[in-house]
Amino acid sequence: MTNVLVADDPLYEKLYDVRREAEDIGNAVDVDAIMPQVHRLRAEAPVHKGRLRELLGLPHHDRHVRARGRQHYSVLTYEACEAAFRDAQTFSNGVQGNDNPANEKTMGILEMDPPMHRAYRRTIQPKFLMPEAMGWWRTRTIDGIVERLIARMAKDDRAELNLDFCARVPVYTITTAIGLSGDEALTFRHAYLHSTSQSRNTTMEDRVRNGRIVEDTLLGLIAARRAEPQDDLISFLLKTKLMMPGADPRPLSDREIMTHAKLVMVAGGGTSWRQMGITLFALLTHRDQFEAVRDDRALLGDAIEEGLRWNPTAPYFYRMVTADTEFYGHQIAAGSVLELGLGPANRDPARWEIPMSTTSTATS
Repeated sequence: MTNVLVADDPLYEKLYDVRREAEDIGNAVDVDAIMPQVHRLRAEAPVHKGRLRELLGLPHHDRHVRARGRQHYSVLTYEACEAAFRDAQTFSNGVQGNDNPANEKTMGILEMDPPMHRAYRRTIQPKFLMPEAMGWWRTRTIDGIVERLIARMAKDDRAELNLDFCARVPVYTITTAIGLSGDEALTFRHAYLHSTSQSRNTTMEDRVRNGRIVEDTLLGLIAARRAEPQDDLISFLLKTKLMMPGADPRPLSDREIMTHAKLVMVAGGGTSWRQMGITLFALLTHRDQFEAVRDDRALLGDAIEEGLRWNPTAPYFYRMVTADTEFYGHQIAAGSVLELGLGPANRDPARWEIPMSTTSTATS
């Protein structure tokens, strides 16, 4: 088995090239160029009729299959985004699904609404709470990974932090936690990224083939852990019980476990990687804050939280409108889609004293 932590695998450069990935799915945007227009729109009204890309004069792009052909509304203020997130009955996660008939055995938790979302989230959440993060995750993987990566980077006079650090910490952490080998982790992420409809340069045949690689890898791992449990995330999920309201507790099915594992692998290899890079960039380009965090480690949590506000790796979320409703001055028909702008909301001057800064404070 190749040690994915230190190997110079060319897949790293391919899989962790942010611009290439955005161009591949048709979603490359010059954020610095459009943000003044976004702030202007937010100042004019909390909600605008139309896709944000249309309002900004950008090329069309559908993030979710179910959003195609529907009327969109762009939500840009902190207050309006929070109101939509808190009303899951009217504004549904279901827009994130695909065209297949959805049920609890094939849906991921990002596609679910309460109470289903809460029930499935509880099956995996215990492994991601802070006590586990500071205990099981650190002792099992993270501390050793960071030490080896720093030793690897110290051999040269420079390092590419995106590839040499940010990409490697989460993918190796999640790989070890799930029970995949290093080689399998990169192959899995490559296959998963090329099994979805978002990859414009992948044929349907390639998507089907890559989808089979993903499923075969995970179902094989689940079968192996059922036969011989280990101290990993798959074994934990095999032991946990799903507790839906009004139903008897039951074990998760293999496909439900597989769906959980997909989400964890993609989040670890995507969201965590990007946000780590964003936070490092923010600190390294604001040396006074970098030095403050370096000198006082108690500030580290605040620095991470501020990085999430200042530049979230997922700046837009989508919700399907389930019933005709009035929302911030708009009569919105059922079947429409809300684009919830976390990025603009997190720079909303009505909520933050210095919204553009990396050191902002909430207003009362």
